[in-house]
Amino acid sequence: MGARTALLAFAEGDLRPALRGAVRSRPAEVIDLVREMHPGYEVTPIGDGSLGDHSCPPDDTRYATVLAGAELFCDLRLVCDLPSQVPAGLLRAAGGRRIIMHGMHSASDRLCFAVWENGEFVRSLSISPAAGIGENIGEPYDFELPYWAGEHPVEPMLCEEPYPLAFHPLDLGEQALRAFFGFILEGRPDPDDIDPFDVPLHGFRVADPTGREQAERDDLMERILQSMQPPRRHRLMPDGTLRELGDGEI
Repeated sequence: MGARTALLAFAEGDLRPALRGAVRSRPAEVIDLVREMHPGYEVTPIGDGSLGDHSCPPDDTRYATVLAGAELFCDLRLVCDLPSQVPAGLLRAAGGRRIIMHGMHSASDRLCFAVWENGEFVRSLSISPAAGIGENIGEPYDFELPYWAGEHPVEPMLCEEPYPLAFHPLDLGEQALRAFFGFILEGRPDPDDIDPFDVPLHGFRVADPTGREQAERDDLMERILQSMQPPRRHRLMPDGTLRELGDGEI
């Protein structure tokens, strides 16, 4: 799986009809919205794109649109690993509308999603194989129940340890994506799924003028590199086992 998302939506009810009928919004309306969500940041237009291409843009890049009865952001800054810790200002920005958050990352098999209704926190899940279940608040939705019931176990791969969770977070993440946003990024789409490449977005560079965020990212990367073990190489043997290669072996 290679899908990644960093999605936040404010909607007057079900978001899916708004996405299905999406048309290109006015750039001035969207840039004002992005500036409102990131006060004090430098916001510069960088061109248009689609939801299919930019569901998880890189650092300092944001995509957004204004829809009929909804606003959609593709924005790493607005998606929290633990949704219950979302800043209060984000909740105020929704103005009582439904809030849907969805974040998943294929490199770490991490998934988080959350829903607020009329300002009330109703459901949150944050899960990854490394951290386990970081947050599980509220009643699971119907699409989740087969996963919690053990109906979607992860099949073991050759020479791999058993998967540490009862299901793959990205598998559940795709179902959450379909339930809340009406589309999936990987797997076989249903006939009535929305095509995310038909949803136009406006792109922006949103930079911290103080340089603090980039310094924090650089520090985190340095700590990750220092904690990494030296690379190890293995060879698949005829009996199906893996043998670690020593120095000088190719």
